[in-house]
Amino acid sequence: MKLSENELINIQGGGITASFLNAAARAVNTVLDLGRTVGSAIRRIYSKNFC
Repeated sequence: MKLSENELINIQGGGITASFLNAAARAVNTVLDLGRTVGSAIRRIYSKNFC
Protein backbone atom coordinates (compact mmCIF):
# COMPACT_ATOMS: atom_id res chain seq x y z
CA MET A 1 0.00 0.00 0.00
CA LYS A 2 1.45 3.32 -1.04
CA LEU A 3 0.61 6.54 0.75
CA SER A 4 -0.23 9.67 -1.15
CA GLU A 5 1.91 12.78 -0.77
CA ASN A 6 -0.76 14.45 1.42
CA GLU A 7 -0.84 11.44 3.72
CA LEU A 8 2.96 11.46 4.00
CA ILE A 9 2.92 15.14 4.95
CA ASN A 10 0.38 14.51 7.73
CA ILE A 11 2.40 11.77 9.47
CA GLN A 12 3.31 12.87 12.98
CA GLY A 13 6.02 11.32 15.13
CA GLY A 14 5.77 10.29 18.74
CA GLY A 15 6.46 12.44 21.76
CA ILE A 16 9.32 12.24 24.18
CA THR A 17 10.60 8.68 24.38
CA ALA A 18 12.70 6.90 26.99
CA SER A 19 15.69 6.77 24.67
CA PHE A 20 15.49 10.54 24.13
CA LEU A 21 15.39 11.14 27.90
CA ASN A 22 18.32 8.78 28.39
CA ALA A 23 20.35 10.57 25.73
CA ALA A 24 19.54 13.97 27.26
CA ALA A 25 20.56 12.79 30.73
CA ARG A 26 23.85 11.42 29.41
CA ALA A 27 24.52 14.70 27.59
CA VAL A 28 23.96 16.68 30.80
CA ASN A 29 26.24 14.35 32.75
CA THR A 30 28.93 14.68 30.08
CA VAL A 31 28.77 18.48 30.23
CA LEU A 32 28.97 18.43 34.04
CA ASP A 33 31.96 16.06 33.98
CA LEU A 34 33.69 18.26 31.42
CA GLY A 35 33.10 21.30 33.63
CA ARG A 36 34.55 19.53 36.66
CA THR A 37 37.61 18.49 34.67
CA VAL A 38 38.24 21.99 33.33
CA GLY A 39 37.66 23.50 36.78
CA SER A 40 40.12 21.12 38.39
CA ALA A 41 42.71 21.86 35.72
CA ILE A 42 42.32 25.61 36.21
CA ARG A 43 42.59 25.24 39.98
CA ARG A 44 45.77 23.15 39.61
CA ILE A 45 47.30 25.70 37.25
CA TYR A 46 46.65 28.60 39.63
CA SER A 47 47.89 26.73 42.70
CA LYS A 48 50.88 25.37 40.72
CA ASN A 49 50.13 21.90 42.09
CA PHE A 50 51.05 19.46 39.30
CA CYS A 51 51.47 15.74 39.62
